[in-house]
Amino acid sequence: MEGKILASMPLESLLRDEGVACSCKRLHKSPVRQIEVGKNILWKIAVMAKERGMKNPVVTADRNTQKTGEMVCEILEEAGIQPVFFVMDSGRPEPDEFWVGTLALQFDRQWDGIVAVGSGTINDICKIVADMTGLPYLIAATAPSMDGYASNTSSMLRGGVKVSLPSKCPDGILLDAAILARAPMEMIQAGIGDMAAKYVSICEWKIAHIITGEYYCGEIAELVKKSLKTCMDSSAKLAARDEDAAGDTAFGLVLSGIAMSYAGISRPASGTEHYFSHIWEMRALQQKKPRSLHGISVGVGTLLTIPVLKYIGQLEPDRERALRYAEDFDPEEWKVFVRQVFGTAADTMIRREDEEKKYDKTLHKERLEIILSRWDEIQKIIREELPDEEWLKERLLLAGAPVSPAQLGLSADDVRTAFLATKDIRDKYISTRLLWDLGMLEEAADRLFGSWRET
Repeated sequence: MEGKILASMPLESLLRDEGVACSCKRLHKSPVRQIEVGKNILWKIAVMAKERGMKNPVVTADRNTQKTGEMVCEILEEAGIQPVFFVMDSGRPEPDEFWVGTLALQFDRQWDGIVAVGSGTINDICKIVADMTGLPYLIAATAPSMDGYASNTSSMLRGGVKVSLPSKCPDGILLDAAILARAPMEMIQAGIGDMAAKYVSICEWKIAHIITGEYYCGEIAELVKKSLKTCMDSSAKLAARDEDAAGDTAFGLVLSGIAMSYAGISRPASGTEHYFSHIWEMRALQQKKPRSLHGISVGVGTLLTIPVLKYIGQLEPDRERALRYAEDFDPEEWKVFVRQVFGTAADTMIRREDEEKKYDKTLHKERLEIILSRWDEIQKIIREELPDEEWLKERLLLAGAPVSPAQLGLSADDVRTAFLATKDIRDKYISTRLLWDLGMLEEAADRLFGSWRET
């Protein structure tokens, strides 16, 4: 049975300087020192800035958050702080080299802090620059759209490849429910989609722990489940822009980010469903096509991944079949496939395989023996961790979120291709890696996605 000590702790205890000694034998600490949650509390950003000694911070926003950024600047000025206002001149800046470089090149040695006004992309970019400069960093959240506010990583596009890079946790996070509830509705829907992913991520984390021996903490998993319940309980009221629901959703998302910083990895919060989203996003950028917000496509990816895991749970592993499948693996054919899917970004993944050795036959045999000997445990995890997909679909629909690939403009081929490629985007043991180890990846694609239609 998993412990629930972290999940029962008040927020102040989760953020205490000395950290939390855990039954997993690790000391969990979050660099986040302060989280302010409430209604009409934007004025507190000046208090938070003063507590960190900011006198000349840069306030960063984009076109969508510019008005709130101007309000933040006025609040700081009234408190005797002299901010510099930098607006990313784009309605949708990318978290990539261009915008990190643009902000870095604006750097002035008189700056003594960074205050971001925005959500996912703004936060990711500013966390990278804050890490580079060593400046204190605050974020005034403008949408309950993703769980990266409190994490110590940034989801970035580097060389066209979606990567998770180490960055600086915010020193303080301000969640004004009145502002959050006024966010564009698709950003609110994205937050619920991002949280829905946690059903899959926790399930896959536990399975990976069994098969590969990677670090797993049941306390962190329970903290994520607490944040997940908070968000799902609020989903029905989000479409009406209920301030309490928006605040609760944002707080749940922040708790999930704290869990990631505790673990030091993104594993507690993302799995196969995120890789569906990453692949669709990368391909859309390469093809210069419009794409959905990350959390919205993650929600759809979650509804695709839950049946994958349940399909796995009904399988009977066949040792000889799995060994033949791995023996027949052709690295050159794989490289052709990866290049077809990822284009110029494929070279990075191909180089990484030399280090990751996902398809090494000796390592495959070792994993396969563990899978066979502990199959009952794997099946039990799948039964216990996953919700009914129709119930989850209803939660997303209550928030007005898309629930099918067709609603995102994705074809049957887009779905099948992404499914087959999810195993290659990062070195993380996920559902499709398990299906490859079992020698049943293509069969699963045929069963689950071969007959998928745009309905």
